[in-house]
Amino acid sequence: MNREERIIYLKNFLLSDPNDVFSNYALGIEYFSDENFNEAEKYFKKVLILNPKYIACYYQMGKLFQTKQENEIALQFLKDGLKLAETINDKKAKNEFEEAIFLLED
Repeated sequence: MNREERIIYLKNFLLSDPNDVFSNYALGIEYFSDENFNEAEKYFKKVLILNPKYIACYYQMGKLFQTKQENEIALQFLKDGLKLAETINDKKAKNEFEEAIFLLED
């Protein structure tokens, strides 16, 4: 299945369950990979509304805004993700957020 087919599939799935967190996240990933940043942002934001503890989404939002060269916004998402990783004691995510923040602040 190519990207366009995956996007169609996910959109169709969301018609029956628009609040499915994973499908919204997956659609954001597909749009991000396709460099359709506005659509990616829309779906990532929905994920964070539906589930503010969806830690991977903070990382993707950080990378999205970094790609758009909006580094202050990117840093805020990465720092929010780092706080969440520390709260839930996710060491792997904590390390990934720390590295992303370090590279962005460098």
